Amino acid sequence: MAATAISVIIPTLNEAESIGELLAAVTKLDGITEVIVVDGGSTDDTAELAAAFGARVIHSARGRGSQMHAGAQSAGGDVLWFIHADTIPEIDTIDQISNALENPRAVAGNFAIRFDGSRFAARFLTWLYPKLRLLGLIYGDSAIFVRRDVYERVGGFRPFPIFEDLDLIGRLKKEGEVVTLPARVHTSSRRFENRSFALTFLRWIFLQLLYWFGVSPERLGKMYLPLRSK
Repeated sequence: MAATAISVIIPTLNEAESIGELLAAVTKLDGITEVIVVDGGSTDDTAELAAAFGARVIHSARGRGSQMHAGAQSAGGDVLWFIHADTIPEIDTIDQISNALENPRAVAGNFAIRFDGSRFAARFLTWLYPKLRLLGLIYGDSAIFVRRDVYERVGGFRPFPIFEDLDLIGRLKKEGEVVTLPARVHTSSRRFENRSFALTFLRWIFLQLLYWFGVSPERLGKMYLPLRSK
């Protein structure tokens, strides 16, 4: 395919401690057309730090679904790449996106993922995620990318407080192939670290089951709020 114009979209909320590392990594990647940081009302220096790295900062209603959709609407690239603020892509991710999208049947994709940290939570989640992919479960912390025209055709991210990623992936799979690429992204296990991992993980599984049984993401979001800080 022709040279791929990739727009990176990063949702943020009080990410001053991590946004610099991500933006430093992204600036090393060839082929990025633009970096858009979509801030959901940070009270720290997130927006100022992002602007200092050359990112275009816009603001939207709080919530990853709303923020990422706002970024997509503002983006100019023909590929949209959504990266969480605590996730760092490896250097070969861009080449793998371009190569994957040479296949006209591929409409979107994500990456293998490694959770950073030495604790059990990080090791367990790194082991678990490939098994979840076998069940068709793809989450936003694995850095989802999508052809812009397909994203627009399916309606993009919905403003859900939780499971906005699973909802989008489900609609994308009806349009074509969603591929998982071998390059890894490194993400934080911070949501699970400073609390009982067993209790947090069981609660996450419970919410997942409720979602598949049809409980609305809005209702689930109220139960999930203590686990997600943004």
